[in-house]
Amino acid sequence: MNLLSGGEKKVTIVHKANVLKVGDGMFIEECRNVAKHFPSVTVDDIIVDAMMAHAVRTPQRFDVIVTTNMHGDILSDLTSELSGSIGLGGSLNAGSEHAMAQAAHGSAPDIAGKNIANPLSLVLSVALLLAWHGRRKQMKDFETAASAIEQAVAAAVAAHECTSDIGGKFGTRETGASLAARLTRA
Repeated sequence: MNLLSGGEKKVTIVHKANVLKVGDGMFIEECRNVAKHFPSVTVDDIIVDAMMAHAVRTPQRFDVIVTTNMHGDILSDLTSELSGSIGLGGSLNAGSEHAMAQAAHGSAPDIAGKNIANPLSLVLSVALLLAWHGRRKQMKDFETAASAIEQAVAAAVAAHECTSDIGGKFGTRETGASLAARLTRA
């Protein structure tokens, strides 16, 4: 069931139904109703407060996390920052027929035009989208492209050819140009 890597087939529902009884209560109920259609998938749930601690302490215990928009925004920012920077948080909103890639941190209008935004979150989001589409349509070229993008990002970060929030020496434009050059050589 792991949408990205074919993992353990485990879904964790993150909620605050102990306090938000109506909204999050209905959310859990609907998640459990959907889970009935997938008996091979293990489903558990955890209150969002505890999830934050577990995400820091033992993130590897989670495969697929399903949550509401509010909890998801907070959780995605936390987990992105744990990877080294919110600027590395790729994000994919995927359904059965459609998907949308977006940077986990949003558009950052406060730093628009200043050449300091980390573009790698959006680049990694596109890689997630390519991989999703490739698996869905059984088109290996899309999965290969996604992997090439992820490898180029990792190499760029290792070479400090990235923005200063992750130890780099480049601005937004230079980071993008460097990454494009790496992908052209690949």
